[in-house]
Amino acid sequence: MELPVPNARAATQREGPGLPAAAAELFGRRLLVQTGKGGVGKSSVTAALALMARRRGKRVLVCEVNGGGRIPALLGVPAGGPRVVEALPGLFCVDVRPHEAMIEYGLMKLKSAALVNAVLENRVMRYFLKALPTLAEVVTMGKILFHVREQAGGRPRFDLVLVDAPATGHCLALLRVPATVLATVPEGPLRDDLRWMAAMLEDPAQTAVNIVSLPEELPIDETLELAAALRAGEIPMGVCFLNAIWPSRFSAAELPLLPDDVFWRPVRETVRRMEARADLCAVERRRLVSGLDLPVVDLPHVCVERFGREAVESLSRAAEQGLDATAALREARP
Repeated sequence: MELPVPNARAATQREGPGLPAAAAELFGRRLLVQTGKGGVGKSSVTAALALMARRRGKRVLVCEVNGGGRIPALLGVPAGGPRVVEALPGLFCVDVRPHEAMIEYGLMKLKSAALVNAVLENRVMRYFLKALPTLAEVVTMGKILFHVREQAGGRPRFDLVLVDAPATGHCLALLRVPATVLATVPEGPLRDDLRWMAAMLEDPAQTAVNIVSLPEELPIDETLELAAALRAGEIPMGVCFLNAIWPSRFSAAELPLLPDDVFWRPVRETVRRMEARADLCAVERRRLVSGLDLPVVDLPHVCVERFGREAVESLSRAAEQGLDATAALREARP
């Protein structure tokens, strides 16, 4: 069973001036990062955006960060681990893991597998490298941004790179690490790499961070704090996807019309609980919109026995409708 997509006008009540809204505008970037509080559905939204971009003819790479194959599982395909694999025609997946990313970086710089293995596979050296602060974040973000710049046949290998990022705090560390470490590294190859990485993450023409949230108190609180932190760090933002919205199905005048006999009592109680949930969603959504200077795109609560490819496709269509509704509202305003 799938709940209907929320009303298009309700999907986008507020937007900041000059911020991306329509799918075409959002997908004009090279890198889209999805983050938010743990458990809000970042992986589902990332997979939905990947299917949407693929429908629009984009060649897409989805990067999980130590994800363990969540995205391939949602798409109903085998996981490829740290190797880039084509999960669906035109849609590729990779699980970005710090140790494997460090080996790849070492091979690019040292050009010697024997030397890289001698350093990185040494037990003492691996322990030492793990103890270095920010190193894991540097190589993780470096691998992701390498794929953004990767070329094949004289053109970018991927039109769009989507990142299923860790939860709020870890994601902020990932996004900030190139600029943070840049100030402490002497001139050399690593500093050169950090310089272009920081420039790419700060460029709104190439990068946007999308926040995923739920219409509940704690996720909304964390979303508002995250948006403020991203803005303070001058990290470009895209939209906020408000996931798992429960729509109101009955008006206040219709509820008393349900019979009050024994047979209908469970139905009345179910309806009452559904409407209470919808009311809570509406209250939290208004709080989010009033405190956030981003377009807010509502995504429906998809009720299925197993959340897989069909559910992701449904979510993808809902996201597309919400993004297009945002664009229509912008064009209609004076």
